[in-house]
Amino acid sequence: MADKSVASGGWQEPENPHTQRINKLIEYYQPLAHREKQERDRKKMARRRQGMPLAFSQHTIHVVEKYGLGTRLQRQRPGGPLSSLAGLSLKEGEDQKEITIEPAQALDEVEPLPEDCYTRPVNLPEVTTLRQRLLQPDFQPANASQLHPRHKHLLMKRSLRCRKCEHNLSKPEFNPTSIKFKIQLVAVSYIPEVRIMSIPNLRYMKESQVLLTLTNPVENITHVTLVPCEEDDPDDINSTAKVMVPSKELVLAGKDAAAEYDELAEPQDFHDDPDIVAFRKSNKIGFFIKVIPQKEEDGDVTVSFKIRHDFRNLAAPIRPSEEGGEVPAEAIWLTHHVELRLGPLAP
Repeated sequence: MADKSVASGGWQEPENPHTQRINKLIEYYQPLAHREKQERDRKKMARRRQGMPLAFSQHTIHVVEKYGLGTRLQRQRPGGPLSSLAGLSLKEGEDQKEITIEPAQALDEVEPLPEDCYTRPVNLPEVTTLRQRLLQPDFQPANASQLHPRHKHLLMKRSLRCRKCEHNLSKPEFNPTSIKFKIQLVAVSYIPEVRIMSIPNLRYMKESQVLLTLTNPVENITHVTLVPCEEDDPDDINSTAKVMVPSKELVLAGKDAAAEYDELAEPQDFHDDPDIVAFRKSNKIGFFIKVIPQKEEDGDVTVSFKIRHDFRNLAAPIRPSEEGGEVPAEAIWLTHHVELRLGPLAP
């Protein structure tokens, strides 16, 4: 694609040498397709005509109004003979134009193949796939260098409701050019995020220390407790190692977008245990867990545990108290199952 001097405006569309032929074929087949649709509607109405004269008449008037012949049929009494259907056309008084096209002709001479066609090694990344060619049927590029950007198809904005309480969870703005949401209550915005930061060399039946991070997505302080899975836990089906999580409660500071750029801000003191918490930065902490692989296999070492945290629904309406103040949102404790893949055992 050629470079442009300004970023505004759309890209330049490539010209198809067969555009005139394609337009003539479309112009020729459009009335044929419309005529076939009329024939199908006529046969469908003829089958329903016997035994249902009134309903058939009303249905026929509705269909014929669609094609521009409603004025003549509205004067007929219900159940009467519908002779006007015999001359059903595109529009009343419009002459059907006969469009003739030249049939395609086979050529005796074709472009010769390049001399190195059978000797040149094939580089698959440079060859387009069948799907890529069918997505551009007007050009069907054979090489990846001939691919051109495609226009995005029409997408639909949808709202999402909870299946239990039927409250709106996600509702986009009505403006089609906007990507914002009026309501966006997804779980990712409220559940603390667990990520793997560093993994040592894992060995069979030997204890290793793994560093994980925990990030608080909400603006208020969140208390998190980690609990190992029980033996009969139905969610713990892929675990291949024993995990020892911190027994103390982890406190996460609230999310503050301005704190990341404020170097002079004093960090809050949460009295962290250095044996458990490796570091703390804004609403994110790093903590240690101990892992002992129990299976000597070629697959990845997988650990599972439960994360329990408090949640306050700040979007709910605040109820006034009897003393005239506001009642704070009640904390709800939620529990989630966490499964981490730590990679294969060290050789």
